[in-house]
Amino acid sequence: MSTRNLFSICIPAYKRARFLGPLLDSVIAQGFQDFEILVCEDDSPERAQIAEIIGEYQARIPGKLHYYENKKNLGYDGNIRNLVEKARGEYCFFMGNDDLMCSGALEEVAAVLCRHENIGMVLKSYSWFDDVPENINQTVRYYADERVFMAGRQAIHACFRRSGVIAGYIVHRDSAFHAATAKYDGSLFYQMHLTVSVLAKMHAVSTPKVLVLCRNGVPPDFGNSGAEQGKYVPGRFTAQARLNMIGGALSILKDLKSQGGVDVVDEVMRDYANYFYACIKDQLTLPIREYWALYRAFGRMGFDRYPMFHVYSLVCFLLGEERFDLVVRRVRRLLGRSPNFGSMAQS
Repeated sequence: MSTRNLFSICIPAYKRARFLGPLLDSVIAQGFQDFEILVCEDDSPERAQIAEIIGEYQARIPGKLHYYENKKNLGYDGNIRNLVEKARGEYCFFMGNDDLMCSGALEEVAAVLCRHENIGMVLKSYSWFDDVPENINQTVRYYADERVFMAGRQAIHACFRRSGVIAGYIVHRDSAFHAATAKYDGSLFYQMHLTVSVLAKMHAVSTPKVLVLCRNGVPPDFGNSGAEQGKYVPGRFTAQARLNMIGGALSILKDLKSQGGVDVVDEVMRDYANYFYACIKDQLTLPIREYWALYRAFGRMGFDRYPMFHVYSLVCFLLGEERFDLVVRRVRRLLGRSPNFGSMAQS
């Protein structure tokens, strides 16, 4: 009889020790207990603090929390791959190292998996919060109901762009393990490679239940590994960083087309264009000449084919992040899900 857990809760740890306790508390408080927890510390300056916290929790939940220290800094993508390799659950449930798991999240996902067969990925709903979990900034719900997306083009199209936030990324472990590659290290989107690899043969399912809370306003720590140096600046996302990230995501799609025979490049690029705010929101304070250069660079990637790319680039710059966020939050409350401004414009 197999003793394999249903979930491996996978936490890539780099700095942010102050958030680790609340994250672990949110996991061990789950009513559904068929899980293991894995933490892979990626050679950060806060290794000693993280190890001390882990020791305290291992004493509280003996045998359930497994801790690993990487001999060298693997970077974001390498550490995600490292966690998949070490996981032993049927599904990897990733958590960002500063985020929180919602009450009942594991029970909800387990129920979803029981209702459907051959599921390679569960597409989450999630919320952003400011300072404390009660202060919800916005909720991202892609679909108002539970939906199944068939393996191949349909599932990849539905889930690729929506795989960008690692917290609550839930993927079939064995399929993800067999897709291991270092080719996309430095893209910060290794999970998107897993999405296309796994969903080429397995279905996806979405849930409207909010599974995780993502902490807003924490500066990024990317740029320390060999694959990330020169591409990213720790503490902020530069214009070049955004270009590197989107370029990396598109390279995954193009490889899927050339090597896997599945062509979703146009559909996914259009999907990006219809939600392009996420790609530029932290660049809206650039001087107009630098912003124009960023706009032109995205256009040369192929986005200039899509009208909504141009609309977002202009309207977002004119409104600014705060006012545009206010508009989006109001539309989300009205619709009960994330708005697709591209579909509205085309209807």
